[in-house]
Amino acid sequence: MSLEAQDKKALSDIRMSRAYEFLDDSKANYKDKRYKTSVNRSYYAVLNAARAILILQGANPETHEGAITMLNLRFVRPGLLPLEIIKKFKTLLSRRTDVDYGDFETIDATEARDSLRLAEEAIKAIDAARQKMIKTTLVQEIVKATSKKSKKRQ
Repeated sequence: MSLEAQDKKALSDIRMSRAYEFLDDSKANYKDKRYKTSVNRSYYAVLNAARAILILQGANPETHEGAITMLNLRFVRPGLLPLEIIKKFKTLLSRRTDVDYGDFETIDATEARDSLRLAEEAIKAIDAARQKMIKTTLVQEIVKATSKKSKKRQ
């Protein structure tokens, strides 16, 4: 996928908005004691947050594992996000897989609440890094545009 910077930001904003929407869904389902659905929404909230930051670098993973791998390679290894993000993401993926596909799988309020906590923490960290990237990119574009204008004047 080849997108211009403003298109990447727009898509990132849409995906991050969806992440927060899914997080709200997770909270509502938790409150209504629909713990399996709460875990599912917690996971998808983090997946959308990951996809939101990845698209800023032009990465658009097609699988769940691809999103985890790309997030690790592009943001955790370079030190832009803590390793705990990947651990939280993998825990949520495992729980989501269990509740979605495990015929006899049960989940209690404690585990659902923990999943919600993991999602909130991961999204907060990912969105902070995403906002920092957006600001840095914006500053770079302004500097670039300013230097082009000054070169034209000379």
